[in-house]
Amino acid sequence: MTSSFSKNALQLAVLAFMATAGMAQAQNATGAAATPSSTANLGEVTVTGNPLGATDLIAPAASYGGTGLLLRSRTTLGETLDGEPGISSTYFGPNASRPIIRGLDGDRIRILGNGGATVDASSLSYDHAVTADPISTQRIEVLRGPGALLYGGSAVGGVVNVIDNRIPREALFDEKGGVAGKVDYGLATGNREKGGGLALEAGNNRYGLHVDAFSRETGDVNVPVALACTKPGAVGTVNRICNSASKVNGGALGGSLLFDHGYLGASISTYRNTYGTVAEDNVTIGMKSDRIGLEGEVRDLGGFIKSVKGQYSKTDYTHTEFDGATPGTAFRNKGSDVRVEARHASVGGLSGVFGLQAENSRFSADGTEAFAPYSETTQRGLFAYEEYARSWGRLSFGGRLESVRVASLGNPRLARFVPATRDFNPSSFAVGALWNAAPKWQITTNLAFSERAPKDYELYASGTHVATNAWETGNANLGKEKSTSLDVGANWKAGANTFSANVYAHHFKNYIALLATGNTYGQSSGMLNPTDADGDGIDDADPDNRVRREFAYTAVRARFTGVEASGNMRLLEGASTLDLGLRGDMVRATNLNNGQPLPRIAPMRVGATLKWASGPWGANLGFDHSAAQNRVAAGQRATAAYTLWNTAATYALKMGAVNTLLYARVDNLTNQLAYSATSVLTTTAFPKAPLPGRSLKIGLQASF
Repeated sequence: MTSSFSKNALQLAVLAFMATAGMAQAQNATGAAATPSSTANLGEVTVTGNPLGATDLIAPAASYGGTGLLLRSRTTLGETLDGEPGISSTYFGPNASRPIIRGLDGDRIRILGNGGATVDASSLSYDHAVTADPISTQRIEVLRGPGALLYGGSAVGGVVNVIDNRIPREALFDEKGGVAGKVDYGLATGNREKGGGLALEAGNNRYGLHVDAFSRETGDVNVPVALACTKPGAVGTVNRICNSASKVNGGALGGSLLFDHGYLGASISTYRNTYGTVAEDNVTIGMKSDRIGLEGEVRDLGGFIKSVKGQYSKTDYTHTEFDGATPGTAFRNKGSDVRVEARHASVGGLSGVFGLQAENSRFSADGTEAFAPYSETTQRGLFAYEEYARSWGRLSFGGRLESVRVASLGNPRLARFVPATRDFNPSSFAVGALWNAAPKWQITTNLAFSERAPKDYELYASGTHVATNAWETGNANLGKEKSTSLDVGANWKAGANTFSANVYAHHFKNYIALLATGNTYGQSSGMLNPTDADGDGIDDADPDNRVRREFAYTAVRARFTGVEASGNMRLLEGASTLDLGLRGDMVRATNLNNGQPLPRIAPMRVGATLKWASGPWGANLGFDHSAAQNRVAAGQRATAAYTLWNTAATYALKMGAVNTLLYARVDNLTNQLAYSATSVLTTTAFPKAPLPGRSLKIGLQASF
């Protein structure tokens, strides 16, 4: 899908929006159709927070949507969530980042789409972008800690669920039918961003249709420091992150048949992303993902089983790295996911869900940077979650049993990869409690034991990984990663005033870490410890053979401890309101085998935001302060403290049937130079990738 095609499609979509908005306004005036609901007000479908739909959650969870999500939305999922208590980002420049939750990243964080698995290669390497783009997202849910066990050992750190309405789950209109829509458009100065998206909903009480399209183009990102660049057309020293431009576009078509007691729907979607890798000035990545999804639910069955829900998805993902215009290493991942869950009726105060999930993925990498073999991973799981309600609160019990096969299929072009197969049977269990300690207070606690099967690259990697500037070596003898976690929380609410805090501890019996071995490898020769007497990173006997430090996947005892807190104080009540939001977190991660810190852990962070609202107007001003991170792993660069100020303003107006929100925001108001402690680039490619400098973004969101 080319950029010009994307722009034309978006222009047509905006025209379609204007036409359907006018039609909806005319219908409303003549009474020919019921007034449609705004797509911004769709009913919530809480998938990860609590499968039983309870308002008060035992496990720590958060949901982001509406204007709040719009104002914090960035170009990646990781940066969109970064700064929330307990959440940081891998930040491989502005185009690729995954969320880090409580210091845990990679395959320990499960990224879902509407509760189902997503298939990409983002956990394999920091430079691989997530296929879920904030521009097409309706809501994001984050579930931390042991409550995420329903989604398997790979969710030991948490779950991030990206929600859209591509498969409608409920009627938006009555039997007369209607049309609803939403359009977003924004411009930014810091990266010369131009982007927008459109979503349309149509149907009646018996069917629902959905279509969306989005496109975004950015240039190299402005930063408050001069950096060297060798990219064609930008050679020299510039105040930009070299090779950080991007072009993103995609869309989806979906629909559902709606019944009195359920629905059956399907969707097809596509996603394209072309972006610079930042670590290398002349390397770009062309990524594409095509997905089909099926989903259905039957409710109100009347017996012991109250409802049954099923999901199926199939994804074809490709990621090709280009050196200039020449295609290089290509990564491919084809996978499918099936999930069926049933909710049963309450028996003596005990309610719950149980089900099964099956996943299969086939991965391949071809090219000079293929550091992992062809592989196939098959996973089967059974899970159950129960809650016991009493007058004083609730108890929860959950468990999951899995069967995982990870097979190396070798590589016909690289002899160092040989076929091998490992089988694992991970199991996870958790208990939790919520106590209504006082009219405005709740105390929660969660205890979990989790097991995770090693990933294919952790078992079988062998080769140069440019994103980490290392030769990575897997360990085919790794066992299951086992951990025990404890979380204790307190929540208080009195009108608009709120307070929430959690303390947690994660103890790993055999945390799989990527650690330096002291050896080196020749990138092109594959030779162990080639001679490099002058330490210039080049083999003394072969000037074309770059020397890379070896890092091996190694099981160590590890401990993660931390605290996260947030709150809101209403300072002014009346026609105008003024609130002060506060937040902060801290995590400490230690390799217990040697007492040293684990790499890429966020420092202590605190932040505050003043939020003012009066009629259609809204404004906020806030800061996020990150302390210096000097407690770093051997070979990792320490980072200085920094404070980023941000401000935003909004104005809402209604024009007939169209609700419009105009907004402007300024990120990094003081143009502060800052480097992320959680980014591998801060060590491997310093100073190429600081956090973005000052940027103004203006935009509108209109719905009808």
